[in-house]
Amino acid sequence: MFAPPPAVETSIFASLPKTLRRAEATTTMSRLLGRPIDSFLEGPSFDRDGNLFCVDLAHGRIFRVDASGHFDTVIAYDGSPNGLKIHADGRIFVADRRLGILVIDRDATKMEVIADQLDVERFRGPNDLVFAPNGDLYFTDQGMSDLAQRTGRVLRLKPSGKLEVVLDELPSPNGIALDAEGRELFVALTRANSVIRATLIDGRAVRVQTYIQLSGGGGPDGLAIDRDGGLAVAHPMMGAVWLFDAIGQPQLRINMCRGKLGTNIAFGGPDGRRLFITESESGTIQTADLPAPGLAMFSHAARDDR
Repeated sequence: MFAPPPAVETSIFASLPKTLRRAEATTTMSRLLGRPIDSFLEGPSFDRDGNLFCVDLAHGRIFRVDASGHFDTVIAYDGSPNGLKIHADGRIFVADRRLGILVIDRDATKMEVIADQLDVERFRGPNDLVFAPNGDLYFTDQGMSDLAQRTGRVLRLKPSGKLEVVLDELPSPNGIALDAEGRELFVALTRANSVIRATLIDGRAVRVQTYIQLSGGGGPDGLAIDRDGGLAVAHPMMGAVWLFDAIGQPQLRINMCRGKLGTNIAFGGPDGRRLFITESESGTIQTADLPAPGLAMFSHAARDDR
């Protein structure tokens, strides 16, 4: 349908050190894959000081990576953290596949579950999350949904604590992103190998459509939007991240310099144009410079706008 876009290759920003790599084969992910997993990096997100936070899905850890690429363990716990975003007030919100939506305080001394069920039903397996400009938290509840079992959904958690379903009956909703106004919602459907877009009106999703149809790889994962309305899409097993323009045309292919599991992405760097990619096969964070800076995340919103 389109000519192949230009390609660039990433470079290594940081690598999880040997001292933080684990080889236990007893985790759920290790049993699923039939081999030990020393780490599985996901959920990159920046704080106001330029530190990059990410999760280790395989071993229940939250890491902080400074500007020099040094890893520190913020917290380790018995869980399966998958996605991470930072609030404007500095709190860290985590989508945990087993436990629900967690919050870590600004000093990283306390963690609590703030939501784990809708009415009387427990979440099916939260994956990723994003804040709207008004502070509403949208997150994907992926579970084990696929094309045969369309049980995935997107939920909205308001600052008041009210929780509601935005989209339902989805095949493996994964990465999630919002445009600058919080009006257009993008969701990666991994098992359908596609990205859908919906318009939000008072939190209700209308005009839901397939926005981008991919092929091959393992289906799309993390999403990020730039200031020109372009959409970056991580495509694990393809060893690439795709950059599409504001109307969905492919503009760039970003190839992993190591590994094929680029799982999730975040814009950062001095001018916001550098894309940071968690590559879970090698346990590295890789980068590439893109034409436009990313949207400012809620973590960087003016404190009066919280």
